[in-house]
Amino acid sequence: MTAIFTLFSSKRHEAPEAGGLACTDVTPEGFLFDMGGHVIFSHWEYFDQLLDTALGGGPDAWNTLQRVSYVWMRDRWVAYPFQNNISALPKEDQIKCLTGLVEAKVSNTVAQGRPKNFDEWILRVMGPGIADLFMRPYNFKVWAIPTNLMQCNWLGERVATVDVDRAIANVINNKEDAGWGPNAVFRFPTSGGTGAIWKGVAKLLPAERQRYGQKVVSIDKDAKTVTLDSGHVYQYDSLVSTLPLDITLSWLGKEEWAKGLQHSSSHIIGFGIRGECPHGTKCWLYFPESNCPFYRCTVFSNYAKLNCPADDAKLPTLCKGDGSDPESGEAKAGPYWSLMFEVSESNYKPINQEQVKLGGAAGTWSDVVRDTLVGAINTQLMQAGDEVVSIYHRRIEHGYPTPSLGRDEVLDKALPWLQQHNIWSRGRFGSYKYEVANQDHSLMLGVECVDNILYGTKELTLAFPDIVNAKKNAELLYTKK
Repeated sequence: MTAIFTLFSSKRHEAPEAGGLACTDVTPEGFLFDMGGHVIFSHWEYFDQLLDTALGGGPDAWNTLQRVSYVWMRDRWVAYPFQNNISALPKEDQIKCLTGLVEAKVSNTVAQGRPKNFDEWILRVMGPGIADLFMRPYNFKVWAIPTNLMQCNWLGERVATVDVDRAIANVINNKEDAGWGPNAVFRFPTSGGTGAIWKGVAKLLPAERQRYGQKVVSIDKDAKTVTLDSGHVYQYDSLVSTLPLDITLSWLGKEEWAKGLQHSSSHIIGFGIRGECPHGTKCWLYFPESNCPFYRCTVFSNYAKLNCPADDAKLPTLCKGDGSDPESGEAKAGPYWSLMFEVSESNYKPINQEQVKLGGAAGTWSDVVRDTLVGAINTQLMQAGDEVVSIYHRRIEHGYPTPSLGRDEVLDKALPWLQQHNIWSRGRFGSYKYEVANQDHSLMLGVECVDNILYGTKELTLAFPDIVNAKKNAELLYTKK
């Protein structure tokens, strides 16, 4: 029998529970915050059934939500996807965008070969108007790297292309067009946040085979051993690892390969606020402009009532929405609502880590927290006088695996080389493929990896991202085994 040993990476080196980057933290005041904008939409019935087994099915376990997403630009909300809704922009911006779309459509018909990078793809598909107004600044805020240093093989269903005739018709008819995307309808746990899903999955597995709170410090590919910081050594026949591939390669003497992989770090910032949420049913929102540090904000209280404390819970006001002293620090009841922000960081886009004192009892926080409060007011997400009752901040070193220009060259060498040494590096950062890095993708990468080890079957998700990301094709592949 093959002894398969699995290493799971985490936002923390010594994770106390299952979940990794899909975990949920709880503030002392009782507000829940995920490690980013996670929602559940799936390409596989297998994945759906597993989650229903882990948490149960139906409305007691899951909220089903309609995506309500907007881009904040030019002091107004523009429906997502932006490129289908330029009718909401000022007339001069509409003209620039439409002119660029027509130019792109003409030039793309005579273009030779595939785009060389993401920036060239943007220009070919959307033209210079949308590129300069939205795509370039927004994607830099997300990826923390210029678009001309990114490849475009990862795109697939991740970025909406443009139907030029439809865009023109929407402008003429002043029509909002917001239905695109694989996540137009999604679901979310009624309690426990995204992390509840993976804690539920862990309960389905033998508890005696799981270890938490332990840190791996080295792998010996020749001896087939994994060493912990405690000094304990595990022997394996086959190793499945979700540790970041760049770290694994560095441990195994392949530093040059590791240097060919790039990632960005993520700052997750959350505010719990007293009062009624002023943002209706909005879900997640996009921010391409420079008046705020975050690229995305989720109205996290809209996902589940239990993401906030009970309305009758009495909490003191820590500070006002602008970070100043509150009028009173007396504990009062709710109701409550919450916002969760994401800010990227890299060498191309450094973040000030200095500590600053906020007003009242809020205490000392990283400068990015104060900047986020200011940005939330600039973008009308919060008001200066709002009562902030909870503040959350966590920095995640490996936040996004960057589809850099040199990524595929490294993966084409590194993943087979590791496999020759009985190491299957898989998952969001294990295989470094953002195009198959959602929760459903990551789970299926694991399922197929084990099948490959035991039976030699093909790993379809890893090898054919474009196919598995087409819903019908994915169902055919996995129901006709």
